[in-house]
Amino acid sequence: MTQSNQRGRSQTLVVPPRTINVQKFAESRGPELGTLHSIIKNRLQNDFSSQRSKRRRTTGHDNRSTKNKHRKRQKVGNKDVDKTASLGNDKAAPRRVRRRTELRMNPNSGFLTSGDGTKRLRTHVWHAKRFTMTKLWGFHLPLGLHGRGRGSMALLKKLKDSALVHDTSYLTIVQLEGPEDMVLSILDKTTVHSSSQSENASQDILSGFICGKAMLHHYGVPFSAAIAPITYMWQPQNFCCINAKATEDTYEKQNGFDDFASSRQLWIFINASAFREGFEALQHACKRQITTVLNHPMNDSKCTVSCISLEDRLANLDVIGSRALHVLRKTLNPATCNAPRRDSESKFVKTFEEDQIPSFGVISITVDDPRTFTEGGVANSSYINAEGALAYKKHEIKGNASSVDNSEKESNSPPCKFSEFKENSNLSENMDLWHVYKDVHPPVDESLLCSKRHNQRMELFGLDNRISGAFNTPVNIQHSRCPILLIKNYRQKSFIRWSIILPLSWVKVIWMSLISNGAHAIGLREKHWVACEAGLPYFPFDFPDCNSYSCLMEMDEAAADESARRTPLSSRPFRVPILSPWNSVHLALDKRSPTERSFPLHCKDLCTKEFKQRSFHDFTGCGEDQHATTPFQGFIARTSHILSRFLNQINGSHLLLFPKFSNGENNIFTVIKDKMWNEHSDMVISPVNYGPKLCFVRVLLRAYRKGVFEGGAVVCAPHADEILLLTQRSECSEGELQITESSVRSYFARQDDGKWECQIPTDPVTEDSYRPPIGFVTTGSILGSKKPVAVALCEAINLACLREDQWRVASLKRRKEIYVLVRNLRSTTFRLATANIILEQSEDDDIDYL
Repeated sequence: MTQSNQRGRSQTLVVPPRTINVQKFAESRGPELGTLHSIIKNRLQNDFSSQRSKRRRTTGHDNRSTKNKHRKRQKVGNKDVDKTASLGNDKAAPRRVRRRTELRMNPNSGFLTSGDGTKRLRTHVWHAKRFTMTKLWGFHLPLGLHGRGRGSMALLKKLKDSALVHDTSYLTIVQLEGPEDMVLSILDKTTVHSSSQSENASQDILSGFICGKAMLHHYGVPFSAAIAPITYMWQPQNFCCINAKATEDTYEKQNGFDDFASSRQLWIFINASAFREGFEALQHACKRQITTVLNHPMNDSKCTVSCISLEDRLANLDVIGSRALHVLRKTLNPATCNAPRRDSESKFVKTFEEDQIPSFGVISITVDDPRTFTEGGVANSSYINAEGALAYKKHEIKGNASSVDNSEKESNSPPCKFSEFKENSNLSENMDLWHVYKDVHPPVDESLLCSKRHNQRMELFGLDNRISGAFNTPVNIQHSRCPILLIKNYRQKSFIRWSIILPLSWVKVIWMSLISNGAHAIGLREKHWVACEAGLPYFPFDFPDCNSYSCLMEMDEAAADESARRTPLSSRPFRVPILSPWNSVHLALDKRSPTERSFPLHCKDLCTKEFKQRSFHDFTGCGEDQHATTPFQGFIARTSHILSRFLNQINGSHLLLFPKFSNGENNIFTVIKDKMWNEHSDMVISPVNYGPKLCFVRVLLRAYRKGVFEGGAVVCAPHADEILLLTQRSECSEGELQITESSVRSYFARQDDGKWECQIPTDPVTEDSYRPPIGFVTTGSILGSKKPVAVALCEAINLACLREDQWRVASLKRRKEIYVLVRNLRSTTFRLATANIILEQSEDDDIDYL
């Protein structure tokens, strides 16, 4: 082989030999090896034995499980598969061989199950070696790292400085497909959306550019029986824009283009604990909607809405932390067309660097197998559907809906790249995650990739020890590409979360790549800590109005009773309610004077004559809901619109509750600065008409000075003199509000039916220190947090009256926070804390969750 140099002379290149003879190579390098040996000999003083401090006894040669067990156990590998096949019907393979072979399987759909039918995640083997596993919601789920449940400080540090990853494949996707107007009608009648969404944001949700959050309810009763919080997204309207002209001509010839355009797909993400109830509710809603359409005089037999479950098709991975985007850039390499790479001007890099993706934005992208990267950095993004992000950014800048169309016309690069990819590789039909009924090709088996890498190394070193038969036949390029959806959950700058929706068969590949690139895996317990640190409600712990919460608390209570039964009486702790008695909140309202409330004894007559005549009677009506089986007697106001309508319903517009709206109405700071408020508040106000179904709001509790609040702690109303005593006390003072040990034990009593009730003391001595509950802590404070916060649900009327009492005290400064007393269930000390109502702080309502 010759090559011309700069002077024009030909130069012969020496090609390395194909194979190397090791014996001849050693003979030719004999003097060099001898010199090297003498140097090492002098350095070690002719003592080539290993140091005793570095000697380790190894048992790698022994394939027996124990010394006392003489039966040899071969290591599980490829030999086990051959052994299983060779045995046939003569002798069954050992269970460990069959189980390991089964766990290595990677089918396109479906979860692997254990003997009792419990499903295993695709990352089950990885988690089982490192985490404490638990059976929950029909899955084997990672509960947390081994130990006593500590390590929150290290986790919060990783959240701040690194990235966390959690396998949320237990979330089930329900697909609704049908005419857009019918699917919209079903969604409106079964969910409660955020009332602060602008028209542009709602239009972007419908277009598929961003996803939405809502609370799922039963059909027709959206304010009485909550099922679970959901995340939903629409199939993008311009998803089939690759060959739009040909598609348009085809459907115009068939006179069915309008029907095709109006047919949409909607994905709804439901937690596994509420999947059965939510899926049945959606199926019932589809049947009711179809019946309504058929009874209409202008009915059409083609108008149907299908409701199917994609439980065994798709998976979900959450990447959380400040460096989540950095890990994603190293892991996800967008598939490229034959055009040359331009990393610096890649739409993928520019989109993320310019932060043009809105909150809850959805990105459709096709990525290469992360195990087959050949170049560093991020490749050209030929598959990124960034039109929604750019359009939404122009919404925020210009503020008109017409900018979406203009941005789509101005940005010609994405459709062009789509068309180039189809012309070059013709893989557009298989790169559609929205049509999961088309089989998505699984990734290439790890053994084949290892064989390929081995052959490449042998070829690089010029050795002929290659594995024969590896990659002799070309593998389809579809097996090395995967369509995914990226969802950006930027609720706040301090909490960054990305969700990856991908086919179930690709979970192992993406998971191992995320771990290799620096992400730290977490379990359910650590995810609960992250949600509390971010101030987000965690399902189902912060949703007592859902059946999933009741079922989970009953399981925990049964486990606590079993643990107490096995504990000796001398060291057995006294029982406390695991499922908080929410019905005891009525005692705090009943304790107030009749001028502040109007709760007649003939509640049934009041409900039938007054409340049921109003359109929004579900808030305070006493009628029982046929779907309500939860012991939570009340409802939770998660939007400012619901809280405002509740106040108008009970004649409580004068109450000091200020739900925050986007237009700035009911601003709490305006009332705080009003110097004439005391004069206006002395006017005669009509009593509040509340019923047995109370309204709760979510609050964030922060200890005034010190204290850690546990889950299930009691939130009580303090007196004005107690607030003055605790706020004006110096740091060195040790005095606290205390109750006796007997009062703690008798605060709650367990009835014969297993329910807990709050007991009113009859002793005059303990009656003065008795404080009825106004709410309960659902998520306790996280140890190690710089700003520890606890999540609680408190009754709205009690909070309003408590704020009014505190604002009337001249020596107390008016503030948006409300002073409350918090006591852990087994503690005798009341801690002073400040409560912040979420609906008064954020315009985005309280719909988001983790």
